[in-house]
Amino acid sequence: MVALGVAMQCGVVAPARAQEKPPAAQASLFAYGSTVPLGVKEAGAQKIEGGVVRDVTFNALAGRDVRAYVVQPEGKGPFAGVLWVHWLGEPETTNRTEFLKEASALASRGIVSVLVDAMWAAPDFFGKRNPDLDYENTIRQVVALRRGMDLLVSQPGVDASRVGFVGHDYGGMYGMLMAGADQRAKTYVYVAVVPSLSDWAFLGPQPKSKVEYLRKNAAFELTESLRLVKNATTLLQFGAKDVYVSRASTSVVAAAARTKDRRFYETGHDMNLPQIVEERDAWLLRELGLTQGPAPYARK
Repeated sequence: MVALGVAMQCGVVAPARAQEKPPAAQASLFAYGSTVPLGVKEAGAQKIEGGVVRDVTFNALAGRDVRAYVVQPEGKGPFAGVLWVHWLGEPETTNRTEFLKEASALASRGIVSVLVDAMWAAPDFFGKRNPDLDYENTIRQVVALRRGMDLLVSQPGVDASRVGFVGHDYGGMYGMLMAGADQRAKTYVYVAVVPSLSDWAFLGPQPKSKVEYLRKNAAFELTESLRLVKNATTLLQFGAKDVYVSRASTSVVAAAARTKDRRFYETGHDMNLPQIVEERDAWLLRELGLTQGPAPYARK
């Protein structure tokens, strides 16, 4: 995350566990009307090698439409599927385009992808954000990601038992909240994440009361969400030179369920190395039951 640090540097202490809502209550926060039509509207489509990229919007509830790309392989399937959520970083990639080239290459390997715009895609999101609305906005964002998963599994030929999730930075952390409530993904890849949203909550505009903020938002404890995830595998990718994410993020690794792997790379928070993409793609192909082989794309 550009221009961000960790909350401990600002004197912020995470709330005690006794103040946190139990996991079942946490997951219930993200219940939603799953029978409401997605209301998909297509703005255009572009042919790519081995498939097509569709530019769409869908109904994320709460009166909001979300922009997304749907990358659909050629043929009838069955296909695996991946939901991708971008970071809060450089303006050019702080949106649904961050993983588009990677997802497009994976279409030829039998993966349908949905790439969504999150709330932090808005220009100067962090600087304009009202922290006193974080509780409500977090619930809306997680529900929007669950609706993105609905969109993914509704695509023609997608095998709903073989879907995955990839999220970078905020995309990964909000993905953890979704994972605890949703349980549909078979595998998760979290890129450059921290153990708590509170680590970055006080680095921009300040809430009226930090104590009240921590009390109210303690429901969104990321490690508690991870502990709710069953029967899924997890890959965590970190930058050894990331000044925003500490190697002490071992609590995330400990909370992740079942088979897991943590890898460090000689890069910073942008995680922009070909090796990262290659290893992530190889993980997805293996965990989603697709043919082994070299990764189809290495980011330049």
